[in-house]
Amino acid sequence: MLCGTGCAARVKQYKAEVVQEYTHDTGAYTQGLFFHGGHFYESTGQFGESTFREVDLATGQVLSRMNFQQKYFAEGSVMLDGKLYILTWLNKVAFVYDAQTLEYESTWSYPREGWGLTTDGTFLYASDGSNKIYVLSPDFKLQRTIFVKLEGRNLRYLNELEWIDGKIWANVYTTDLIVVINPESGEVEARIDCGGLLPEKLRTRDTDVLNGIAVNSKGQIFLTGKNWPEIYEVKLVKN
Repeated sequence: MLCGTGCAARVKQYKAEVVQEYTHDTGAYTQGLFFHGGHFYESTGQFGESTFREVDLATGQVLSRMNFQQKYFAEGSVMLDGKLYILTWLNKVAFVYDAQTLEYESTWSYPREGWGLTTDGTFLYASDGSNKIYVLSPDFKLQRTIFVKLEGRNLRYLNELEWIDGKIWANVYTTDLIVVINPESGEVEARIDCGGLLPEKLRTRDTDVLNGIAVNSKGQIFLTGKNWPEIYEVKLVKN
């Protein structure tokens, strides 16, 4: 049967295959992961343990670290136009810093839970654990809302976000699934199965879920999880 007008295209299926492994701090409850200007950054969560850090990918060494007050649970982070933006989970605020010096600049009221955060170079894209992605101006004014659907059904638990080749990649919280979202229609165009990425032998009772997507200037893709001992460079293989 041919797919006519209005018929959703078939969702592509991929498997994440490991290319290279890198050491990751098992104390890092990963919330946001991204490259900017050749540097590798990570925001981590948990009350009393939240940080923003620059990491040497090759060694896993933390090069610099900013700690948050005990009352804040840091979430997604991204840099845009010389500013560093960091969401908080339940605190209803977002923080802005100078991206070069990491000096604090401002605190913004934020009317929803903060989960993932990314940018297309002009706007911010934020998730809140629902099926919605919020497109925001750099001063946090809502521009529009993307309603994400997988094969016609609302897809909830969208978490960490990354903008890759004009699409939004999103971790689906509590799963080993990453989805690739069309930012105009909200339709999921591809599913990436990351099951088995972290071997059972490397898991401990502190190991949590897959969360963390980053792409560098060469287009290489890196994935990790909360309290995982490894960051993985991966390539996509068609299922």
